[in-house]
Formats: sequence, C-alpha cells, structure tokens
Amino acid sequence: MRKPFMLVMFLAGAILLLPLLTGAAEKLPPPDAHSLWSYMTQTHPYQKWSYWPGREGIYPGKSPHGKYLKLYVNDIALKAARNHQPMPDGAIIVKENYGKDKKTLMAVTPMYRVKGYNSAAGDWFWVKYKPNGKAMASGKVQSCIKCHAVKKDHDWIFTVPQ
Repeated sequence: MRKPFMLVMFLAGAILLLPLLTGAAEKLPPPDAHSLWSYMTQTHPYQKWSYWPGREGIYPGKSPHGKYLKLYVNDIALKAARNHQPMPDGAIIVKENYGKDKKTLMAVTPMYRVKGYNSAAGDWFWVKYKPNGKAMASGKVQSCIKCHAVKKDHDWIFTVPQ
C-alpha cells in the first residue's frame, strides 16, 4: 500500500515541477509598455540578465541612442544570439542609453519580439522609457521601425553577436 502511494506522490510532484524545469512556467508579458516595464524591472530584472555577446559592459553608442550604451538580453535572445540565429518569439533586448559622462542614464529602449504583433516590422514591440519607467513612446514606434528597417535582413538588429 505504501509503494503505490509513494509512486503517485512522486509522479504528481514531477508533473507539477515539469514546467519549472523546462522553462515553460515563465509567463512573458503582453506587448504593452507598463507590463513590459514591470516584467523587466520587477519580475525578471533586466540588469541581472546577460550582456549581448561581445558587448559586455558599457560601449560607445550613437544617435538616436546615447553616447554610451549597455545592451542586455533575456535568455531567449541570448541563446539565439550565441547560435547566430534569428530572434525567436519572446526575445527581449534592452539597451540602456547613457550620456557623455557614462553615468547619466538617459533612457531605456527595449525591443521585444511578439509573434503576430507587427509582421511588417519583424514582430518587434518597441519602447522608449525614461529612467523612471515612464514610456515616452511604445508599440509600433515609427522612428524605431524606420531606423531599424535598414537591418530587416538581419532581424532588424544592428549589433552582431561576436
């Protein structure tokens, strides 16, 4: 009687843990500025994510982003970048935009790939946040799309993994 009970308990525990072990338990945010900011700063703080491969730490940037940049990626984006593959659904790339003193955070500008969001622009959801999290622009931001369109054959991304 004890062995069947133990087997049932083991199997029930395994079923409950399976989503956690496979990563399926992670719920990504919907494509809206408030939800993405909450996800990136509270649920899964982006500053604990990995840097883009070959872009560890701060590096020189250019307009329209800051004079200096930091480029973070979630695990989904990191895996694709390391394998030189297109960014899959759920990839989040976060750019911190700094002023010329390398210390003043001017803006936070993520790209978030959401399947079916905007196929004309690579299904990317764009946001420009003030350092306090207030969205200055979000969604199908035409200035982002227009600039990144020159790289549409490279998944709308300027930085190449190294």
